Amino acid sequence: MSQLRFDDWDDAPAATQPAPAATPARQASPAPLPAQAGAAAPLAGTTPAAAPRLPAGGISLAPINPEDKRVVNGKADINQLAPFKYPWAWEFFLNANRNHWTPLEISMAQDVHDYNHKLTPAERHVFENVLSYLTTSDILAMRNIGLAVMEKMSAPELQIYQARQVYEEALHTWTYQHCIESLGLDQKEIYNRYRVVPEIHGKIALANRRLERVMRSDFDLTDRDNLHEFALSYLFFAGIFEGCWFYNGFTPIFALQRRGLMKGTAEQLQYIMRDEVLHCAFGIRVVRQLLQEENLTLDPVQVKALWEEAEAAESAYAGYILREPILGYNADLHRDQFRFIANRRARQLGLAEPFPGAENVLPWLDEQANMRKEKNFFETRVTEYQTGGALAWD
Repeated sequence: MSQLRFDDWDDAPAATQPAPAATPARQASPAPLPAQAGAAAPLAGTTPAAAPRLPAGGISLAPINPEDKRVVNGKADINQLAPFKYPWAWEFFLNANRNHWTPLEISMAQDVHDYNHKLTPAERHVFENVLSYLTTSDILAMRNIGLAVMEKMSAPELQIYQARQVYEEALHTWTYQHCIESLGLDQKEIYNRYRVVPEIHGKIALANRRLERVMRSDFDLTDRDNLHEFALSYLFFAGIFEGCWFYNGFTPIFALQRRGLMKGTAEQLQYIMRDEVLHCAFGIRVVRQLLQEENLTLDPVQVKALWEEAEAAESAYAGYILREPILGYNADLHRDQFRFIANRRARQLGLAEPFPGAENVLPWLDEQANMRKEKNFFETRVTEYQTGGALAWD
């Protein structure tokens, strides 16, 4: 993970680390509890009730065997982090914490001027609708991980990264809100677009449909049909929702940035993109591990339908936000790049490419995730957000 490239990360299953031989620790007998402050004294002539007695040696449990851990339906202690079965999950958590930032550290002053004085009506339409889609999507992603996925994981090293992921989705939502507030946009109008614009609503509705059943706490993953549905849902959110829709979804703003416009917003999105690609990489790794552990094969018909639905929703969305092309970017480029990224995610999942022959029409997009960020793009101030050591991205 220390040399992770976001455009072509290595998601081959990690070798399981052998568990060190465990020697059961001898447990000391518990010390007697102190008298509770303020407790009433026994009445004269009565005998205090005898305190319950523990077994002479205390309680002893068998040591954890990391091989008992599983992605779901594991038999190990969910409260005991190590020994790891999935050391790569812990590495994801450490890398995520090295990429710490907040939206308040990036100046939005130039964006206010650009939005009011430089953007064309078509460019404002693109900018506003991208923000409108993203504000809803990151809350949906937060709900997916926090309510549908995390509680079903049975290895704590998986859960602990996902806890960080929930925080990051909330941070992203704060970032979009900060951009909206900085520009003085009508919040009621921007936030309601996903409800009233069919092309934006279509993507959210598709995601909600993939999430609805698996979010239930009583969704039984010992049932093979339910397990298959859960794997497909996790694949959708990791590989498509975050791996394609988010990865490709920032591109219109980056197209403005390449022309020197809306640089503050674009820099905010670069930090979000780095988080989202880690989310995607982690999710794909978990899906592959799940399929391997459960000896589960995804139904190719359902996988094909998943890609086709996602592509149709993305195509309609591109047609709406880019109904008028902007300089250097149009709806066809957006659609073509989605298909190229979808093929990449399918390969990383070990699946057949859904759109054979799709070309990389925007080769500069990967640079947004991989560029070192000791300084921002346009030689303004130093922006250093790393903590806990150097963060290598290529």
